[in-house]
Amino acid sequence: MRTLGIGTVLLVLSTCMSEGTLLPARNVESRHLGGARTVRIYLPPSYDRAPKRRYPVLYLHDGQNVFSSAGTNCCFGWGSWDLDKTADRLIAEERMEEIIMVGVDSGRSRYKECRGLLYDSPGKRTAAAKNAPKRTEENSRFDAYAKFLTQELKPVIDREFRTRKTAAHTGVMGSSMGGIGSLALAWENPKVFGLAASLSGAFQVEKRNFVECVLQPYEGRRKPFRVYIDSGTVDFTGDDDDRHDTDAVAAELRRIGWKDGKTLLHFTDKHPLTEPELERTGLRRDKWPEALRSQHNELYWRLRAWRALEFLFPKE
Repeated sequence: MRTLGIGTVLLVLSTCMSEGTLLPARNVESRHLGGARTVRIYLPPSYDRAPKRRYPVLYLHDGQNVFSSAGTNCCFGWGSWDLDKTADRLIAEERMEEIIMVGVDSGRSRYKECRGLLYDSPGKRTAAAKNAPKRTEENSRFDAYAKFLTQELKPVIDREFRTRKTAAHTGVMGSSMGGIGSLALAWENPKVFGLAASLSGAFQVEKRNFVECVLQPYEGRRKPFRVYIDSGTVDFTGDDDDRHDTDAVAAELRRIGWKDGKTLLHFTDKHPLTEPELERTGLRRDKWPEALRSQHNELYWRLRAWRALEFLFPKE
């Protein structure tokens, strides 16, 4: 039997101690959603070793895609976000605080759950449709999803795990529709979500409703949440990964009172990967042609997510 030297043993122990834990997926019943929703939970490396320590929590949309357990072929071959591995690395390098992450699987009404509240005119909510049994009410799906997160899921997580419950230590993060959804959730619930991250947010939906009917008319004080927001410059539609609207959101946030580097981090990824760079990512070769011309996919979100984690959860 091979004997390990003390240096090797310490290295193995250090590696094991720097890895978080992915718990088995579980269902959380929801009265608001009318059924159960699957959630996936990551516990940070020190969770079992520090029984008196409490941790911030990051809630993630499209939870079926965010952790390495989803595999390299999920998301039509793009792979997962690998957020557990990214968090493990940043924590080990002391670049971010240890956190709990809760991935919430997307539902059949993902678009309406994440697009935010619709307004007939600036500041005036769209009235719910009446007498329309075959048609989803305009804002009911977003309202239901928000209530699930704030009134049902968060109390379960706070009860079963050692969390830091306040808004300052509670974040929400997503990409594309999940990106606009994260900012909309924090905007409507700043006493719950004090941190929000949008990667390639779909701010163009509903005729730029979030920009033109929510942010632009707003004349009040800055709401008490910190924001990470980013985009690429190209996407599969031939557009700019909604860079134009992302820039507009960031500009409105600055006008309202968000400060760059303090309460706002706005990043534009101006560098679509080259073939040699794609080789190093391990991405399947059949995905390379699209990856060369589109930054609106899990590969780029996987590569950019570290900025959001570092900014929202800096090492104290």
